[in-house]
Amino acid sequence: MKISECDILILPGLGNSGPGHWQLRWAERMSSAAIVEQADWDEPDLDDWVQTIDQACRLTTRPVVLVAHSLSCLAVAHAAPRLPENVRGAFLVSVPDLELSPEAPEEALGFRPIPRDPLPFPSMLVASTNDALCTIDRAVEFATCWGSDFHQAGEAGHINVASGHGPWPEGLLMFTRLMQRLK
Repeated sequence: MKISECDILILPGLGNSGPGHWQLRWAERMSSAAIVEQADWDEPDLDDWVQTIDQACRLTTRPVVLVAHSLSCLAVAHAAPRLPENVRGAFLVSVPDLELSPEAPEEALGFRPIPRDPLPFPSMLVASTNDALCTIDRAVEFATCWGSDFHQAGEAGHINVASGHGPWPEGLLMFTRLMQRLK
């Protein structure tokens, strides 16, 4: 599937994606991309986030591909069973382990337990070997449970601006590989 043939819904994590974040850069570069705005980025409510993602998917008549970072990866996993059939895939980056990570933010703990059911659409999970919010073993576990392709990004931290990932061209290449699999 070509990027121009679908709507790319970009789903930032806790606190939103700040200036220079790869998600904002992608939204600016892809004419078919839009950032899904949550009501509260700093005190997230799981039901609200799931409903907002579901509604954004239903407001488009074209195929949808989700691009989620951090906490939004978990929101996608929670929302997946109710999402419409036009959702064709998900690119999941830096999933946080809210069950075992001592660094898990208190305000995000309402997203537990982490769903383990397979996602009903193709997906790719990208994780770093030195992300303070999720060990690589747990990221592999989530990818396996969800039926996601797994890509290890090396020592890339939480794959955000703080870890030096503004443009993140490697991520765009991974996203392109996912897009090539989608119909």
